[in-house]
This record gives sequence, structure tokens and C-alpha cells, in this order.
Amino acid sequence: MRLLMNVTWRGWRGLFATGALLLGAARSEAQTATGARIDPTWLRADAASKTAELKLVGGLTDLNGGMNFDGFSRGALVVTVPQGWNVVLHFKNQDPNLPHSVEVIPDANAVPGGPVPPAFEHAATGRVEQGFSAGQGADVRFVAGKAGAFLIFCAVPGHGAAGMWIRLTVSATADKPGLATGPER
Repeated sequence: MRLLMNVTWRGWRGLFATGALLLGAARSEAQTATGARIDPTWLRADAASKTAELKLVGGLTDLNGGMNFDGFSRGALVVTVPQGWNVVLHFKNQDPNLPHSVEVIPDANAVPGGPVPPAFEHAATGRVEQGFSAGQGADVRFVAGKAGAFLIFCAVPGHGAAGMWIRLTVSATADKPGLATGPER
């Protein structure tokens, strides 16, 4: 009888542990799905002036410990703009715990640990290393002069390497800006 009770307890304990793991995985997927919603009001385009304006909020959600832009991290949000367009990033840090900044950098296999020269002239906030406290921010204005793959990156040391970046595609063939989701990297 004692052996049967031991086997039964171990069986229930294993079943409970398996159920807890599955529940945890389902909760993680639900959190990822709810944190990965694009708000179409983030992006405004004016074809006449060839200007794309993006509302960019640092620490919008708790995703990735608050190290996210508009609730996305590790490249899961893709901003596309036509080559030659003016780009305005209206950046504001909403993270109550950490400072954040913005810099547009070339995409590469390895994400840098801190600031690097921006991919376009003026494509960075001031205070890239120190960042901006909660409620603060700055507008970043630049011309997307060359086609290619870039990152909108938090240059506060360690933040970009921890996943605080989204993708920017400058397209030679697109006729209007757009937002889409992409795979995390």
C-alpha cells in the first residue's frame, strides 16, 4: 500500500508540475500576444511633404522589464518608410524606473552595448548615453536618405543589447510608410 501511495503522490506531483509549466507557457504567450498590438495612430504620413511621423514611447508596457518601444522589443515592430522621406520620431519615455534614449543605427548581426554613430545625420536624441527620465523626451528628425535595414535603438548602455530596439526599413520601392509585426531576434 505504501508503494502505491508513493507512486500515486509522485504521479500527481509530476502531473501538477507539468500542468503548471503548461499554464505558465500559455500565460507567457497571452502576455506576448496582448503586448504586441499595433496602434494605427502611432504613424502619420503626409505624402505631399513626404513626411512620416512616429509616436515612439519608451517603456510603454512592462514587456522586457520596461525596455521596449511602443510595447515591442527585439525587433518585433517593423517601421517602413520610403527612401528620401523626412522622418520624425516623437519620443517620450514612460518608464518610471529607467531612463531611455533613441538612436537610429545600421542593422547588424550583433546589437551594440551602447551608442554608436547614427545611420543618418541627426538620427538620435540628445543624451543618448544618459537617456531621458519618465515624462521626458525629444523629437528626432532626419531624412531617410539611403535604403536598407536599420534599428531604432535605445543607446543607454546595456538597453539595446537587452532587446530595447525595433526595426526600421527604408525602402526604395515603398510609396507610403507602414507598421507591421516581425519576428523577434
